[in-house]
Amino acid sequence: MQHQKLEQIKAVAAVDLSPVVLTRAERIERWAELLEREPARRITTLHGTEWQPVAKRAAMRCDDSALTVAFADPVLKAAGLKNDSYGEGKRFFEISDWELHEVVCDCHMGGTMSAEHVAGRVRGVLTQKNGGLFGRLRDALGG
Repeated sequence: MQHQKLEQIKAVAAVDLSPVVLTRAERIERWAELLEREPARRITTLHGTEWQPVAKRAAMRCDDSALTVAFADPVLKAAGLKNDSYGEGKRFFEISDWELHEVVCDCHMGGTMSAEHVAGRVRGVLTQKNGGLFGRLRDALGG
């Protein structure tokens, strides 16, 4: 492999370094599609996200989580995804704690879930409207 400086590469190829701009829906849909590429893959869940203090919850992460799948994608990274932590996932995908809880927490399916199942939960974020009355109440109370 030959290493070259950016200036050398620009001399022989068009290089676009502008950030990728995706809407919220496009980011979430891409995340679901990434998970669907390996439907049988086991996705590790995070333990008890709803019970953690805000700062600890924001820092939560684990290997092979749904957020790890998203962070491995160069398109989502170029669009601004900085790491695979819970807090970064919440910020980047513009979803509430309860929506992210539905996707990544272990209380629904145990320690792992199939990527196909997680993809369905990710898509559910796009179709629900604040989780109904209870979702809006949870969000209002600090969700």
